[in-house]
Amino acid sequence: MKKLRAGVIGLGMGQWHAGEWNSNPHAELVAIADQDESRLTQVGEKHKVSARYTNALEMIKKESLDVVSVATPNKSHAPLVIAALKAGCHVLCEKPMAMNAGEAKAMISAAKKAKRRLMINFSFRFTPASWALKKEVDGGILGDVYFGRTVWMRRRGMPGFGGWFGTKALSGGGPLIDLGVHRLDLALWLMGYPKPVWVMGSTYNHLGSAKARKEHKTFDVEDLAVALIKFDTGASLELTASWAANIKENELMETRILGTKGGIIQKNLNEGYEFESEIYVERNGYQYDMKPRSINDCPSSIRHFADCIVNKKPHIASGEEGLIVMQILDAIYKSAKTGKPIRVG
Repeated sequence: MKKLRAGVIGLGMGQWHAGEWNSNPHAELVAIADQDESRLTQVGEKHKVSARYTNALEMIKKESLDVVSVATPNKSHAPLVIAALKAGCHVLCEKPMAMNAGEAKAMISAAKKAKRRLMINFSFRFTPASWALKKEVDGGILGDVYFGRTVWMRRRGMPGFGGWFGTKALSGGGPLIDLGVHRLDLALWLMGYPKPVWVMGSTYNHLGSAKARKEHKTFDVEDLAVALIKFDTGASLELTASWAANIKENELMETRILGTKGGIIQKNLNEGYEFESEIYVERNGYQYDMKPRSINDCPSSIRHFADCIVNKKPHIASGEEGLIVMQILDAIYKSAKTGKPIRVG
């Protein structure tokens, strides 16, 4: 079977994409693009890719690609994704999907018009701990879901301080759109992606702005965001995301979902990027704690996407789900600005 011709745009986070496409049995990495020529050389030599471009649109135009990963700063997601779709490529876009819901809608429209796939790299779904929980949730272990709490907080961890992450015109926001987007999607996925109705949110910028003033750097986004999201099912979800907060842990990630029959948690271990999950249920008058120990069938997001393209199967983490996330994020930022609850959609 002919392998998918894959290209990667953006070689920061995109270095992971390059490695995944290069090792994928259904694909071959044939082209890469980045404005940084040293990155191009480094990644190109590592993966033996000779087609290297400083202009991503030129790569899309010339290389007859089947699939493209877009892993650039947030501001360029929408234009690059739309260009790739129009050129006939399937696209895997890094999170957040876009700068706002309007851009996300345009991306979905372009995918439908081109009859190509658009997947968002909500990578926290693709961990063994999350994969195991989703199977149990789909089997009904929670019953009716009514509450969730999802968190990603850092004691101090502002990425690329003074760069595009902390510049709203390039990023769209701070830890809410950077970290919170991951834990929000994970919670929504485990809850069955209920329809959001309204949100109430607040954002703060105390620690980040003080650091920026001291170091004479740009930082015009929040350093902490918190929100309450209400769904048409009656369920509620609390969301907290921060790059800087006076907490004990260096890195705290936790998602809890509660239902009428059981509860679940997915959390990080030892303040790092390994995860575990647990399930809590009551049966025959006894309360049980269950922890999956071995999960061998969890693919990476790229392996999943390639398999679905080649074998013509539906993929998860769709553009439509990405749009719901963007609508919630937009509403949280608007609520924080106005001090009022905001309807979603």
